[in-house]
Amino acid sequence: MRLRTESSLPSAAARKSKPPAWVAWRRALRLYFVLPSVFPALLGGVMAWAAGHPFNPFHFVLVAAGVTFNHLGLNLVDDVLDFRHTVDLQTGEEKNFFAGGSGVLPEGLLKDTDMLRVAGAFFAATALIGAYLTWACGWPVLAFGLFGMASSIFYTVPPVRFGYRGVGELGLFVNFGPIIVLGAYFVQAQTLASEPFIASLVPGLLMWSMIIINEIPDYEADRRGGKWNLVARFGRQTGARLFGAGLAAAYAILIVAGATRRLSPFILLGLLSLPLAAKSLIVLRRHLNDPLALAPANLAMIQVHYLTVGALIVAYLIEGFLF
Repeated sequence: MRLRTESSLPSAAARKSKPPAWVAWRRALRLYFVLPSVFPALLGGVMAWAAGHPFNPFHFVLVAAGVTFNHLGLNLVDDVLDFRHTVDLQTGEEKNFFAGGSGVLPEGLLKDTDMLRVAGAFFAATALIGAYLTWACGWPVLAFGLFGMASSIFYTVPPVRFGYRGVGELGLFVNFGPIIVLGAYFVQAQTLASEPFIASLVPGLLMWSMIIINEIPDYEADRRGGKWNLVARFGRQTGARLFGAGLAAAYAILIVAGATRRLSPFILLGLLSLPLAAKSLIVLRRHLNDPLALAPANLAMIQVHYLTVGALIVAYLIEGFLF
């Protein structure tokens, strides 16, 4: 596997027109990918409140802050290690904005060592929040927190690097679905239940589909860099099928669980995102082998997640106020 060397960094001439540092850091943090952590945390807390458990607003905010810090740390570490392993090298107009890394390292806008230091600070903040919530709410918080942090760190960090071994998609499904939702639910309720577990499968499956469609534009780069995710292993066509399967499963859970009242019937509001899901599928089918033309499909999938999981949160707010 090839590693980045100093000689391969951008030249001084290429770095003359650097944007302000805050712009580079905003790009590196990739804030548009953070809500898929925050929304499941909000969902778990709101579901506990709607079920009649005492609501602790301070703990609710801490959970949201903890998953945010953890995700920001994940974004930075992932960016650095993909760059060092020559996975994310595209810049400017040759890059799909929603796929791959932020592009700040190949463009010479930030130093990888600085990004790792900031990532360490984010993970330290996550650990402090987790330690307090474990003390306040019980040891299961520690189990959820350790699993989530370890998954974030070892997604790209050797020797585990499970994101490079074809199980990264499964890891993201578990973490951005059951782990966050059930962890947030437990913080409020100090118990677990089947209802939040069933609901957690929806954001988990949507994250599965989001990561799959983001891997498709990176197919060639991931294969060159030895990042053997599911799309790199089995090809774009298989990736498109896995993407569609994740969406279909998420909407099936919404429909069946809502219609049978295993979850609040108001979760059917989540079906409002179907037009965006259809748009993503249509663009993917038309431009499967064109990374730049796929960008609208990547954006639509992000919007599907926001709208669907946001609708679940609203559904349980309605449930709580009405019943």
